[in-house]
Formats: sequence, structure tokens, C-alpha cells
Amino acid sequence: MFLSDHLTVNSQGHLAVGSHDAVDLAHQYGTPLYVLNEDYMRERCREYKEQMAHFYPGESLPLFASKALCTMHTARIVSEEGLGADVVSGGEIYTLKKAGFPMKKVFFHGNNKTPEEIALALESGVGYIVIDHVSELYRVDQIAAEKGMVQKVLFRIKPGIDCHAHEYVKTGQIDCKFGLALETGEAENILRISASLQHVRAEGIHCHIGSQIFETEPFCEAARRMLGLMSKVRDVLSLHILNLGGGFGIRYGVHDDPPPLREYLSRLADTIKQTCSELNLPLPMLLLEPGRAIVGEAGITLYTVGVVKKIPGIRTYVSVDGGMGDNPRYILYGAKHPAVLANRAAEKPVGPVTIAGKCCESGDLIAEYVPMPEVREGDILAVLCTGAYNYSMASNYNRLPRPAMIALRGDQSFTVIRRETWEDLTAMDIL
Repeated sequence: MFLSDHLTVNSQGHLAVGSHDAVDLAHQYGTPLYVLNEDYMRERCREYKEQMAHFYPGESLPLFASKALCTMHTARIVSEEGLGADVVSGGEIYTLKKAGFPMKKVFFHGNNKTPEEIALALESGVGYIVIDHVSELYRVDQIAAEKGMVQKVLFRIKPGIDCHAHEYVKTGQIDCKFGLALETGEAENILRISASLQHVRAEGIHCHIGSQIFETEPFCEAARRMLGLMSKVRDVLSLHILNLGGGFGIRYGVHDDPPPLREYLSRLADTIKQTCSELNLPLPMLLLEPGRAIVGEAGITLYTVGVVKKIPGIRTYVSVDGGMGDNPRYILYGAKHPAVLANRAAEKPVGPVTIAGKCCESGDLIAEYVPMPEVREGDILAVLCTGAYNYSMASNYNRLPRPAMIALRGDQSFTVIRRETWEDLTAMDIL
């Protein structure tokens, strides 16, 4: 019935997340509520670690893309499962450090890292900084010199690949705010510059071609182009890390059909082996950065239905006690999430509804034309596949407190982020 196998309908006809009744969780913790199935997230971490080791003959390491869901609890999960992490801000660095994450396994990305963030990264022992621009390269070299350090770096390259994703999540083409262009010679030039600097050490290159990609060939072509660049500069640099980023798609709907991870990895491994053989390069250490692919399906969000507004001949609006503040993905780029009535999950739909939030915006919608049974005030509505980029992108628009987040481990449930209060909303105000 559901796209994710950790979701079922129990004997009461309620949505179950693992062994937990979603309706009971809503009553116990209140709504809106983020629910993270920790067991399912751990399974995905292990899948990446084990299958990368199985298919790729060289050294490999998956890095969790922290921006998908950055909390102290998820940082601990990722650390315990033996993954590294990529971060994109000082706040994410601080969160991982406070959670006790091994900072040598952290890679710091971003197109406009501030001097303060770079200093924090060096002071925190971040393993690698991923350079995005030549001015940033000089800035890292200068700050490292001031601290008497040599900082390991990678370089973010735009490989010039169109992955057919949404315009807002394509990042591999030349017209993109991220990275260094391959076509113009910019990438090769900065790598050669780095060889002359004393306080940075170039270790490898990185690319990220986009998000929600269901094809394997774009990743393979990115690998070929990155290895070609590594070969081109080997007269001055011995680069040994190839980071191909993330972007592996997940199932948000029945029409989404991502290849199994083993298919991605087997084709990618074959491509790297063949290309390295042709270029006479040693196999690099392979890094991937799954975020959504690890945590997306592990999360759901529970809401309580308020007003049900039927407009004859037009549509039915089902208003819930959350909205774009806790899930802005639909209003930002039309992201589609499946939804179900958690308290009547076995009932057949009678027609489509539009799930509306409570923000003072006509565009505050979570989903449109969702098949549903007859929805009533007080129903518990579950929006699925919300583990990635929901809490991370949440806001206090309309002065709404952000929801709590709970984690499920075996038969236990516990709070990992408390619900914000009205007092929290004014905590930073100065009269």
C-alpha cells in the first residue's frame, strides 16, 4: 500500500510506523509532529556503507549530507554507523561538533564561506574544506597560515552535465552559483594555483550534479570528466579523492522509479575502474554524499485536521495545523509528498483533496489533488517522505512555533527536538 516498507496499516486500521501507531504518537506528543524512524535511517546508512565497500574495489566512504536533516541526534546516528558527513555552514559544523561527531570525517561545502566559518572549521578540526572559488582558496590559505596549520582541501567542479532535474536543484551545469567551471579552464587553473600554496593541501575534487536523479549515466559521465581533470593536473598534484556528491532519487510517488543502489554503484564502479585504467590513474578514494536517500523516507509529519472547506465543482480544502512553516517544499518547487489519513488508513479514497496550511498565504499548500476518504475535523493526517528538507527548511513565518521531532527506536519513542513555544518566538527580541 505504501512506497516505504516501514509503513503499514495495523489491526485498528491506523497508519503504523515500524511498530508504532501513528495516531497514538499524535495523541501522546501533539501535532504538528515530525516523526523519524531511526531504525529505518540506520538501515539506509548501512546499505550505503556495505554496498559501496562491496562494489567498489578501492577505499570508499559515504558522507551524510547534513543539510537534509541536521540535528544532534541524526549526527550521532551517522557517527555510530561509521559514515562521514558534509556540512554547509558554521551552524552545521557547530551542531556536529557538539554532538561529538569525528570532525576529521567532515567535509565543509558552500559557495560563500565567511572568514568566521572558515576559522571555526579549522579550530574544530574539520577534515576537508571544499573550495568553491579562487578567492576562497587564498582566504583558507591565509587563515590556516595565521593558525600555523596546513588544511586539506577538495575543489568543487562544475562538470557541465544536465541531469534533467528541477531548475532549482540542478547544480552541475556551467550556469550555477556553485563551483569551478571545467569548460573554461577555471577548474584546472585553480588546481595549479593550489600547488604553489603553503598552507593548503589539495587532496581531491568534488562535483554534485543535482538532486532527485533517477538515471545512472549522469553520475558515470561526471566520474569520467572528474578523472580526466585529475589526470590533466597530475604533473603538479597527486589527487587521490573523488567525491561525486549526492542526488540519488527516492520515491515520493508511484511514478518515481529510482534504480536500486546496487545498480548505481555497480555501474559507477565499473566506469571508474575502466577510466582509471585508460588514463593510467590509481583508483581514487570514492566518496558519495547521500542525504535525502538516507533520511527522506525515514520521516513522516503528523497533523490534526481543522476546517474542511468544500467548494462545489472546484475543490475541497483540508486545512491542517501546520503548513509551509514546517514543510515549504511544495510552495518552493512543487515537491509532491504522498499523504494518508493516519486514523483511517485502510479506507478507500472517495475523491481528491487539497491539503492546506494555516499560514496567511494563498500558496500555503502541502499537496493538491490527493486521493482521500471523506475527511473530518479532528482526523490525523500523515504526510509521508518528509525526513529530508522539511525540518531543515522550517521557519517561524506568521510567528508559528516549529514542531517537535520524535525518534522511533525499536518499541521506544522519545523526543529529540522539543516543540517551540511562544516564549521561544520572542527570546531573541530586544525591546
